[in-house]
Amino acid sequence: MNTATDTLARWRDTVADVLPRNGLGKLLAFVLGLYLIVVLILGMYWSIAPAPFNVKEKAQALAAAEGGTVVRGSVTMGALIGVMETLLDKPGGYTHNDRFPPGVWLDNMPNWEYGVLIQVRDLSRAMREVLSRSQSQSTEDVDLVEMEPRFNFNSDSWILPSSESEYRDGLKYARAYFNRLSDTQAPDAQFYARADNLRYWLSTVDSRLGSLSQRLSASVGKVRFNTDLAGDASATQSTDAPLERVVRTEWMEIDDVFYEARGTAWALIQFLKAAEVDFADVLEKKNATVSLQQIIRELEGTQEAVWSPMILNGSGFGVLANHSLVMASYLSRANAAIIDLRDLLSQG
Repeated sequence: MNTATDTLARWRDTVADVLPRNGLGKLLAFVLGLYLIVVLILGMYWSIAPAPFNVKEKAQALAAAEGGTVVRGSVTMGALIGVMETLLDKPGGYTHNDRFPPGVWLDNMPNWEYGVLIQVRDLSRAMREVLSRSQSQSTEDVDLVEMEPRFNFNSDSWILPSSESEYRDGLKYARAYFNRLSDTQAPDAQFYARADNLRYWLSTVDSRLGSLSQRLSASVGKVRFNTDLAGDASATQSTDAPLERVVRTEWMEIDDVFYEARGTAWALIQFLKAAEVDFADVLEKKNATVSLQQIIRELEGTQEAVWSPMILNGSGFGVLANHSLVMASYLSRANAAIIDLRDLLSQG
């Protein structure tokens, strides 16, 4: 943020130098300076991550608005709708595709939004492919077929069409499915809370968290052995790769990965709390409720306040903190707990 402040100050001084040294020039310089100050304050305000919401209350509000009933799957779908609404309607709106100040100058919030969006896309795909279908040969839900590709639209399209317009169209179909699901007289919309369906979605979450943990850990740079083909003597790959390689996240991307991970965890907290409700019977039967609660607890640790004005990148045991490694620690523990939960769900 200090770099942004210095840049704004230089621009203000440059413009002031080229303006006429008269009353009009001073007025324009004052207006420009005031504008830059307002934009800077707005940018700081827009960079504050939104607070989590109560997924049960969200589902109840959505159902009550249409005279429906909260049924199995309502909380999960309500959480999906609530997360997407938060992404679009928070202070500053959706900034990932902004082309004008202050959004174009922001860095942390657009990456936070991208982390949230990836989780929305993963859950949307799971809703379309398995959670709303009784078996692989059953037909897909008509509203989810329209919703899922819209949430997968280009995340930084500014116009014709904009990302926001596509995502709002997706929300219309999400609400249509929710309303049909909540209508006890419309049995064509279903949500199947089965152990194998939950495992399907968790497998995607597992993969996402594993990748983020590796990218966060690479903030310090490490020499790693190539384990791509480990565990299968007959496995092959397209081209040869070195036995060892240095993995390091670029210095300018360290805070990007950090805030993407923070957004990912924020969305997952809402979705997992919803799964705790909709899959309560499954989790109880597998004696896995506390395992899911522990995953949520680990992810909540990623949302603690960052008191440093910037994301520090000290070495593993150096003088300065390394925020990326702290975030990786939380995500790695959550990821390990998800793997254990998937094993529990696979048992009879």
